[in-house]
Amino acid sequence: MSPTTLPAAGPEHGHVTFLGAGPGDPGLLTLRAVEALSRADVLVAEHEVLDVIRTHARQGVSVVPTDASSMSPPGTGTPQLTVVDGTSTTAAAPSPARDAAHLVMEAARSGRRVVRAVSGDPGLDTYAAEEMLACASAGVPFEVVPGVAAAVGVPAYAGVPLRDAQGADVRFVDARTASDRCWTEVGASDGTVVVSTTLDSVAAAAGELVSAGRKPDTPLSVTVAGTTTRQRTWTATLGTIAQTLKQAKVLPSPDGGRPVIAVVGERSAAARRDQLSWFESKPLFGWKVLVPRTKEQAASLSDQLRSYGAVPHEVPTIAVEPPRTPQQMERAVKGLVTGRYEWIAFTSVNAVKAVREKFEEYGLDARAFAGIKVAAVGEQTAKALVAFGVKPDLVPSGEQSAAGLLEDWPPYDPVFDPIDRVFLPRADIATETLVAGLIELGWEVDDVTAYRTVRASPPPAETREAIKGGGFDAVLFTSSSTVRNLVGIAGKPHNVTVIACIGPATAKTAEEHGLRVDVMAPEPSVHKLAEALADFGLKRRAAALEAGDPVTRPSERRPGARRRRSTT
Repeated sequence: MSPTTLPAAGPEHGHVTFLGAGPGDPGLLTLRAVEALSRADVLVAEHEVLDVIRTHARQGVSVVPTDASSMSPPGTGTPQLTVVDGTSTTAAAPSPARDAAHLVMEAARSGRRVVRAVSGDPGLDTYAAEEMLACASAGVPFEVVPGVAAAVGVPAYAGVPLRDAQGADVRFVDARTASDRCWTEVGASDGTVVVSTTLDSVAAAAGELVSAGRKPDTPLSVTVAGTTTRQRTWTATLGTIAQTLKQAKVLPSPDGGRPVIAVVGERSAAARRDQLSWFESKPLFGWKVLVPRTKEQAASLSDQLRSYGAVPHEVPTIAVEPPRTPQQMERAVKGLVTGRYEWIAFTSVNAVKAVREKFEEYGLDARAFAGIKVAAVGEQTAKALVAFGVKPDLVPSGEQSAAGLLEDWPPYDPVFDPIDRVFLPRADIATETLVAGLIELGWEVDDVTAYRTVRASPPPAETREAIKGGGFDAVLFTSSSTVRNLVGIAGKPHNVTVIACIGPATAKTAEEHGLRVDVMAPEPSVHKLAEALADFGLKRRAAALEAGDPVTRPSERRPGARRRRSTT
């Protein structure tokens, strides 16, 4: 058995993996953690941890929240299992919050593979050791997958290195359990102190350090929601942190009990955070960006936006339905098999999906494309074909559009092309550009409606309110239809929202609907559109810093936004 292979779970005793989920950013999960999650039968964790790990779990995994609010009332007996979207959720049995030993043991004894996930690292978790001892006593095999501890990961994301070239001592203190002796020891040291505490207890912790001997002018940084796009960091000194938080209007607050990481020390680089703050200075940090595309269409775009620090929110504006009369599509697919076509051209992921579904209906697979040349427009379309088992023969070398495809498409040559016909499966509302261009090149085209696009259902009321009320910082429009459909199903975006359009035609449609276009992609590509928005955000940030103004998001400019923000 290799070191990374989990022991097989048996009917008599399962297996438990104590897994560190890190401080909040799902990207900080280790490869070993992802492997364990992909094989788990049961996940046991708090809700906020489940949000980090759930995407790496397989379909049908049982999810057991350990939060106090999830506990079943006394006398309810065995927890009930509910399956939602392929993921089962079990209401936790009555027990103290986070005391999940009995939940872990019950699942393991039934022969299942259990992942007990905790925030940060299991070695620093208050209860994980007790749960490990319970497994050892019961003879249940277990392992530990370390995670990034919040006390280390959060300062790194805040731009506050804990050590410098002189190698200062670093001490870690949990203010919630620290004794007087502990405060005295760290107060007498001149090293860096990393304090785990809560927002409303930061000033008290600073006071303890001053009382223990630290100078009131010692630099201090405080970070809340570290490693997430909600992260905020304040820099001050031990003597001024209370006033700094008061001026920032974050205290008093109902959320004052939120965990924070404070870094104290002359050599902790807290005073140089403006130069080292790589995360919060991302061009779209914290921006809530509306992407009017389905999750499948928006996957790579959303990943790109996250790399700029944004929080993408996908809202489908169109729904895909089968053609009203399927006979045309059926004849074309049969023609593929009988050698009717020299080429097939895919201009969208939906076209690939429509042909693939028809193949599966007839019991066909990618081998039916043997001898047929395949063209694809766009990176996602090409990826969808590769996932089907088909490697495209032609992808535009320049602009990823019908016009770009025509630039590279060879003219029909009766000497080299035994067949002169092209199969073009597409949407019912597609333009005639590609058909006309292929005919001009000498090809016969079977222009087939493979699917219909209809306006999607309206998004939830909360999303509609955010769109019209300025809750989004930006919206990306990738076509004229996304403008029309979004306005039709959700209303017009608020005037503080940054409007970004993929090209002139889309921008014209946006302006016709009364929208101010702020950003235009330099070329018709969704990824160039995201880059253009990031450049806009970077320039906006630079202008604010140059003017000495605070860096704010567009949504914070709407009336009442600052007042509401101070209570979150």
